[in-house]
Amino acid sequence: MKNPLHGLIRSEVLEFEPYSPGLGIDEIKKKYGLDNVIKMASNENPLGVSPAVQEVIRENASLAFRYPSPGNHELCSAIGNYLGINPQRIVCGNGSDEIIDLLLRVTAVPGRDNIVAFKPCFSIYQLQSRLCGLEFRQSPLGPEFSFDWVSLLDLVDDRTRIVFLTNPDNPSGFTVSSGEIENLYSKLPESTVLVVDEAYIDFASPLEKFSSLEPAMKSDRMVVLRTFSKMFGLAGLRLGFGVLPLFLADYLRRVRLPFSVNILAEKAGRAALEDTLFRQTTLDMIIRGRSFLSRELEAMGCQVFPSQANFVMFRPPADAGSVFEKLLTRGIIIRPLKSYCLPDYLRVSIGTEKENMALISSLKVILGE
Repeated sequence: MKNPLHGLIRSEVLEFEPYSPGLGIDEIKKKYGLDNVIKMASNENPLGVSPAVQEVIRENASLAFRYPSPGNHELCSAIGNYLGINPQRIVCGNGSDEIIDLLLRVTAVPGRDNIVAFKPCFSIYQLQSRLCGLEFRQSPLGPEFSFDWVSLLDLVDDRTRIVFLTNPDNPSGFTVSSGEIENLYSKLPESTVLVVDEAYIDFASPLEKFSSLEPAMKSDRMVVLRTFSKMFGLAGLRLGFGVLPLFLADYLRRVRLPFSVNILAEKAGRAALEDTLFRQTTLDMIIRGRSFLSRELEAMGCQVFPSQANFVMFRPPADAGSVFEKLLTRGIIIRPLKSYCLPDYLRVSIGTEKENMALISSLKVILGE
């Protein structure tokens, strides 16, 4: 029986399903009666939080009663120095998710405009587009999860306000050069903004080959998104930012909620930018672990896809759902990709050497059964 209160809900919202995050450690401990659980599902930093950042958080905990700076000027300046760009181009948010939401609200007209992305893609692009009353168009990825530029451009018209592109892509790890992205940008209408989501770019090598930051500096319709959740280990503090054309950055600052970035996140972000040792140690661990897992998974008969991110996607030589469940009983959480419409595939975050070894050992038993 239809709930009469459903009439209070906008039609765009009635069929919504909530975002599906990775399973939590405590949830699995309780379900399977386990003392120790390894989480390799959410692409978090395997080293946790930098000790230097932890110290800054402790030192500034007493400031939690204060409102943060509305424009996060000191953090934007620190990011600008880190990237070598004008801080006026930078808008910080409660995760890069907030910047995605603001871009949709600021540029696109509900009921008229459309948004374009590949399929599968980060679900927030679609969720927020639909919430904003925008048509969301998707083009399937090409062979081996490559970017089919022709089919993507076929969906673009003069009502396309944003094209979203994730590079490195999630969940496959597929990555293209900035030159390819520049070529895509040159073919878009002048009324379309290209948003390049670089959440995982810090793990790509060489960085300058794959990052679109430099071409974005020369454009007036290209946005680059970055996050502190991955390389910097601050996923729990929710901190991200966009690098935008000056005029667009100005409008986002006008409408952004004034205190969306909390004061401890701002302090932690500045400290994380300064901790070069932590970042280099993280990068070295990810590159070694990525190579190890790819090699070992292939040796077990898995189809492994090349990745420039801090995760690896693979297709096991057995039912993916069953492999996932059996790993859970052994206290190892990875990511099933059914929510990406890829039920035969799994994604694993790169862990510490010990975690990587535990995963491979368990998979050898499971796949050998």
